[in-house]
Amino acid sequence: MMSEETDLIQLETLCKQLYETSDTQIRTQAEKALVNFANSPSCLIKCQQLLQRGSSPYAQLLAATTLTKLVSRSNVTLPLNERIDIRNYVLNYLATRQKLSNFVSQALVQLFARITKLGWFDVKKDVYVFRNVISDVGKFVQSGSTAHVMLGVQLLSQLVCEVNTVSESEVNRSLTKHRKIASSFRDTQLFEIFQLACTLLRDAAGNIKSLNFNDEIQHGLLSHTLKLAQNCLTFDFDFIGTTTDESSDDFCNVQIPTSWRSAFLDSNTLELFFDMYGNLPPSLSSMALCCLVQLASVRRSLFNNVERAKYLNSLVTGVKGILTNLHVCKGLSEPSNYHEFCRLLARLKSNYHLVELVKVEQYAEILKLIAEFTVNSLQMWQFAPNSVHYLLSLWQRMVASMPYVKASEPHLLETYTPEVTKAYITSRLDSVHVVIRESMEDPLEDQGLIQQQLDQISTIGRCEYEKTCALLVRLFDESAQRYQELTGSPTPSSVDIAVQEGRLTWLVYIIGAVIGGRVSFASTDEHDAMDGELVCRVLQLMNLTDARLPHGGCEKLDIAMLSFFEQFRKIYVGDQVQKTSKVYRRLSEVLGINDEAMVLSVFIGKIVTNLKYWGRSEQIITKTLQLLSDLSVGYNSVRRLVKLEAVQFILSNHTSEHFPFLGSVNASNLITNTRCRTTFYTALGRLLMVDLGEDEERFEQFMIPLTSAFDSLGNLLSRASSSMFREDEAKRALIGLVRDLRGVAFAFNTKVSYMMLFDWIYPNYMPILIRAIEIWYHDPTVTAPVLKLMAELAQNRSQRLMFDVSSPNGILLFREISKMIVAFGSRILTIGDIPKEQVYRVKLKGISVCFNMLKAALCGNYVNFGVFRLDGDSALDDALQTFIKMLISIPQTDVLDYPKLSQTYYGLLECLAQDHINFISNLEPQVFLYVMTTISEGLTALDTMVCTGCCAILDNIITHLFKRLTSKRKKINSSASGDSETFLRILELHPEILQQMLSTVLNIIMFEDCRNQWSMSRPLLGLILLNEDYFNKLRDSIISSQPADKQQTMASCFESLMDSIERSLLTKNRDRFTQNLSVFRRDVSDSLKAPTNNGSHGNQVPTSSVSLDMMS
Repeated sequence: MMSEETDLIQLETLCKQLYETSDTQIRTQAEKALVNFANSPSCLIKCQQLLQRGSSPYAQLLAATTLTKLVSRSNVTLPLNERIDIRNYVLNYLATRQKLSNFVSQALVQLFARITKLGWFDVKKDVYVFRNVISDVGKFVQSGSTAHVMLGVQLLSQLVCEVNTVSESEVNRSLTKHRKIASSFRDTQLFEIFQLACTLLRDAAGNIKSLNFNDEIQHGLLSHTLKLAQNCLTFDFDFIGTTTDESSDDFCNVQIPTSWRSAFLDSNTLELFFDMYGNLPPSLSSMALCCLVQLASVRRSLFNNVERAKYLNSLVTGVKGILTNLHVCKGLSEPSNYHEFCRLLARLKSNYHLVELVKVEQYAEILKLIAEFTVNSLQMWQFAPNSVHYLLSLWQRMVASMPYVKASEPHLLETYTPEVTKAYITSRLDSVHVVIRESMEDPLEDQGLIQQQLDQISTIGRCEYEKTCALLVRLFDESAQRYQELTGSPTPSSVDIAVQEGRLTWLVYIIGAVIGGRVSFASTDEHDAMDGELVCRVLQLMNLTDARLPHGGCEKLDIAMLSFFEQFRKIYVGDQVQKTSKVYRRLSEVLGINDEAMVLSVFIGKIVTNLKYWGRSEQIITKTLQLLSDLSVGYNSVRRLVKLEAVQFILSNHTSEHFPFLGSVNASNLITNTRCRTTFYTALGRLLMVDLGEDEERFEQFMIPLTSAFDSLGNLLSRASSSMFREDEAKRALIGLVRDLRGVAFAFNTKVSYMMLFDWIYPNYMPILIRAIEIWYHDPTVTAPVLKLMAELAQNRSQRLMFDVSSPNGILLFREISKMIVAFGSRILTIGDIPKEQVYRVKLKGISVCFNMLKAALCGNYVNFGVFRLDGDSALDDALQTFIKMLISIPQTDVLDYPKLSQTYYGLLECLAQDHINFISNLEPQVFLYVMTTISEGLTALDTMVCTGCCAILDNIITHLFKRLTSKRKKINSSASGDSETFLRILELHPEILQQMLSTVLNIIMFEDCRNQWSMSRPLLGLILLNEDYFNKLRDSIISSQPADKQQTMASCFESLMDSIERSLLTKNRDRFTQNLSVFRRDVSDSLKAPTNNGSHGNQVPTSSVSLDMMS
């Protein structure tokens, strides 16, 4: 007994040290001790003792969170009775302990929700023991005590949230179990919980005047009740794997079940939440608005046309009430309320058609009110800037719908949209002065926000385009003239210049956006002429700003220029553009630019200028090079580009002397700016390829700067072991060089050009790359670009690696690939423990690139791998053995936790299973089991590519196994194939491996949304033939678990599945099985959907449910 008390006191002390001490060392030691406690066998008992006798809230928190972790473990499940006891204990504990700290009660509520969700399908004496939620929690709600009612609401709210949330262990794996739980919960509990929330809110609304919002318990009860209603309405009803949130606002529909119709046909539901908004303080009213956002998003098909019109009328009436009482009710002055109201307005159009909105009573009045609200909101640009998106979204959608509204139903958008456009433009310009004078955060620095708003204003501004254009021309001329005066002044004011540059930046962005908006409308010649006016002004401004660059420029303005050029390129430059456009006519009249070739000359001139003067700006360089890359893709435009002197200059002078961003010595151009070099050299490679042909001399001339860089790097690395070694300089030179070469290698997609590059790099420079890996294998900033270059060289893109019959180049290339993989793999495995947050960057990223490189080489069809064994060359074996060593150093959980790693691993494994199956069959037992386990997990992965790849891998392994077993029965000696008997013995000792896979595949096909049915069917036949006894038991179990009236139907489904199927894996037999499987899946689905004669409800176990869950 004394020992127990001592242990409890020690645990409480550790908790205080963890949560209260400021000494990092003490906190770290306490954390380690508590981790050991959580893993100890006596953990469960001690947690209960801490809750029962612990005096510290931190000890209670530890007990609750530790219990939550215990019940959440996927590999070890607590016995059912223990979990029932924990759940009942938690409910009793919450009911009897009145003065718990908030964080303790919340942790216990979380424990209740987690244990209920995970035990949702657990059965005891034919009863689902964790589903009596309403009755158990209802005791709290019916107690009459406000504190207990609040706890009951908290329990329900957290449970809804928990059921709707995908746990960490399910994120990269199958959602089957989660979806089954959520589906059952939705069908049996959720509506009743939502009705309970509405009832509690109606009670509150009836007593609203007597409520004291300053009382913590009353305020808390209302807050949790609103949160409960919100959680019910944001439930993922259709289980697509994502919950409703703001990131999906543009496409959000709440898929309310048809059984809920009564609640939504009742206008009192909408009125309840509008009333709650109007009567509650701002700290609560935002949650009422959030519920209204969801109510406005109810799926259209829930109503017929008459019901939908009535529902929309009620919704719009409520919105009008809020807008009309803006000056009476100050709720929207609260940012959270304002934000939710903007979302509500946006949902009006995202969920309803403009043709429906115009039929709403008092449409003209509500549109006027929304326009006034939008204009006022835009003018208050400092208040809740992230909410403007929703208002602009509303207007964008309405303007885009204008062509679909009949003239007899006036939409009035031509009246109010220009006011919105003007308010947006003028408010952005007015913000510049305030930002500079008061040193505020500049909206222009938020590129994501700007791009989002410009996409919206591009459509809005095209409505009544004449007015938009006239406004832009007037404002642009005013600012440009003032800017020219200031820059020409002998003593200009830097603040005044900054203000005009900021205004012009906004105007250039907006002009680019509205020109880009042309694609959305059937434009006229008059509109094109207006575009011409705007383009001329921007190009004239560019000439002025470029002239000032030697003395300094405005980075934001030049970024806006690049945005403008990108929009102009999309609309008026390219193979599909009509060159007779009035834009070109206006450019010819004002600037003497007569055709597209001259326009391209302007583009290239700007690109060269930026590369020359903006080497210190990563953002400008990146966007400039992206523009160059986009221009180099078009078939006709790239041929016009190479004729320009400026382009020929770039091809002949791509050095840091002319383009400072290529420099590697300057400290300001460190590693951060080197990624864009690949883009630069990809574009140059495409431009060079236009007229390169077989001109080796021209190629050698182009490569002179890179040749010089490689020679210098070789000299630096030769001194790597001496004290004179300049490591940082060598790193920067190497990283820049390999990124340059990767760009060239990507662009050279013909056999002739690739051979020029290969002959240049091999054998002279390959040893330098391998030496670099040997030196800096531990530094991912070096290994990633070097390995990616080798992976690019290994890619047989466009059949560029089809070497001549007498050429050894394929073998030579693979030898270098093998050396690179071995050099990296053998060294990266020597690194000790790597912190979890760095393991991908330091280790797994390089391994993933190696997997990709090896796959490209094995699948490239440019090497006959049989030659290596005949010649005694170990290159292939070395690469494969290094692959295995790297693979088994990765925890199995990490394979699927890192998507890029999983894609490269399964891609390589598929290639090995297809062309090198003997290698897989000869793996060591522990390695083979590792591989098979990862395949089994991959079958249930969310990534369809991974899942499909695993099906192909499994099919190849099963086919090989079937052939071996068949040949074994025929007593044919297969030792000549290089196979060993190891993998046969492994599968004999562990038959559960293939049985589990059979169960998994069958489960996916029968009970899930199987998107790759054909791929799943291929290994399934082999699995059935290899596990006939297990398949028969599985079939009988599924049939017997069905309701009596459905058993015969299910038996017939299985009979038809194997109808006319022979015991072989010949293609003809496989195809017949695939056809049978398609019919089988359809018939099973129909059978499961059909009503039963002995249907069940609530907590009683329906006999058909066993088959749905037995294989989860």
